[in-house]
Amino acid sequence: MSDVDAEAIRVVLADDQHLVRAGFRLILERDERIEVVGEAADGAEAAELVRRLRPDVVLMDIRMPVLDGLEATRRILDDPRNAEVRVVVLTTFELDDYVFDALRAGASGFLLKEIEPDQLRQAVHVAAAGQALLSPSVTRRVIAAFNAKRDPRPTDPERLDRLTEREREVLVLVAEGLTNDEIGRRLFMSPSTAKTHVNRAMTKLHARDRAQLVVIAYETGLAGRQ
Repeated sequence: MSDVDAEAIRVVLADDQHLVRAGFRLILERDERIEVVGEAADGAEAAELVRRLRPDVVLMDIRMPVLDGLEATRRILDDPRNAEVRVVVLTTFELDDYVFDALRAGASGFLLKEIEPDQLRQAVHVAAAGQALLSPSVTRRVIAAFNAKRDPRPTDPERLDRLTEREREVLVLVAEGLTNDEIGRRLFMSPSTAKTHVNRAMTKLHARDRAQLVVIAYETGLAGRQ
């Protein structure tokens, strides 16, 4: 990704409603460090824009014609040339059935469309910096709804054998939506040490960001199962 401190964060907006895109553009461009470089009315157009423009962040609606946001996210993030692109899913409902699938496909998090303007701008900065957008309360509700519908048997728990015991403990807390500061307080370590464990877990598990760690924690059975 480009140096977002020196250059504007380049954003693509993907939503089938013109008024939504126009509103988001107006909000985002009040921040001189953010530039909306393209708009798409469907997922296929979004994937093509990302291929041509290589933005830093894509704000992706899920329910769109031609190609929905979920499949568009998969196409974008399956392309190794888009390794530095961050996709953030936009949803109207906290318990959108597609949210977890979007995270599994590589999305860095999700935002409710009713988000406050300042929070939207901050979210773009967070995503561009490679961090996940997963608030603890919303994360727990989404994961709970997901787990209620899926096969309770964990998938590939052997993946966790790569982790140390401390890294497993940290991963559980990441799955709860805790920040590095909160993890540090819970485990009596500094935030920088917590960050180090998180980064090592991401490297060992080949996760793009914290959002992917959440997916792995639940799919392997480390978190969220009784």
